[in-house]
Amino acid sequence: MKKMIILGIETSCDETSASIVKEGKNGQCEILSNIVHSQISEHVDYGGVVPEIAARSHIQNIDKVVEKSITESGINLKNLDAIAVTSGPGLKGGLIVGVTFAKAMASVLKIPILGINHLEGHALTIRMVENILFPYLLLLVSGGHTQLLIVKNVDDYERLGTTIDDALGEAYDKVSKSLNHGYPGGPVVERMAQKSNLNNIKFPRPLINSGDLNFSFSGLKTAVRREINKSKPLDNQMAYNICAEFQDSVIDVILSKLSMAIRLFKNKYGIQNPSVVLAGGVAANKKIFSSIKKVSEGEKFNISVPPQHLCTDNAAMIAWSGIERLRKEIKSTPIVIKPRWPLDIQNDVKSEVDIKV
Repeated sequence: MKKMIILGIETSCDETSASIVKEGKNGQCEILSNIVHSQISEHVDYGGVVPEIAARSHIQNIDKVVEKSITESGINLKNLDAIAVTSGPGLKGGLIVGVTFAKAMASVLKIPILGINHLEGHALTIRMVENILFPYLLLLVSGGHTQLLIVKNVDDYERLGTTIDDALGEAYDKVSKSLNHGYPGGPVVERMAQKSNLNNIKFPRPLINSGDLNFSFSGLKTAVRREINKSKPLDNQMAYNICAEFQDSVIDVILSKLSMAIRLFKNKYGIQNPSVVLAGGVAANKKIFSSIKKVSEGEKFNISVPPQHLCTDNAAMIAWSGIERLRKEIKSTPIVIKPRWPLDIQNDVKSEVDIKV
């Protein structure tokens, strides 16, 4: 039986990415190419992603990125079985660029096109590198998303909790910006926190006693700004201490919510060797990961995290989602760009910003 070869395209935020992924031996993933053009240098002066700049950069780079991906893979275009493209959630302008390019290419090649939920890409990434079985518990933490989900199967997800305001990665960016440091903020705040000494700063732990699995980081962000203003002129050591207490607050909240989710998962499934999967760019934070690992293993859960280059936005995860969906014979529906697109079906209400292209 012929193994599928899929071209993936990802343009939902500030990376233009294209990847060729092949269904390898025993159904495993074989990444033939995975090209990522980062826009960090174009947004750094603004301390965050500017949608108009992001869309323009995607337009300027998508053809070169796709061409490089095909060349590096060594495949002939006639061997492509389908194109998988992120059609949401994300920035509207970037999504339009990626979907329009993918539809034109699929039309010329006369092959199917699949619209992929960006969050599903993250949710299934671990299956590219590990033989992990359904169901598993997923903690997705990135610049745009902070969610706890049960991954029951391909196209079958239960959202347990989500952020009610800012995503965790966004909060890291804003803290870094408030301290007049670089973008992206995650690595900056993590490095600064490591230099903290004895700390008498205390920030709130938002929603830690809420009884549900939702997150909130907006108030914590405000508390950091107040402390910065109160402590001016701010010396380096105070900045390090602020970063450390911010990160400790984040970790306390994450561990509290994760512990609740683990108990819920245990009661619901009671399976042998259950797994917690950590995905998204914030998974690269060593202290967050080690804290989650300790709690998960204490509850007799395996802890899995994809390699760092697959945790951040990339097209390989989109192509792999396409393979997973085709293997399950999940019917492809007409592609509609969904800047807001919950992963769990029960929350997938039609939005006034959905766009047909």
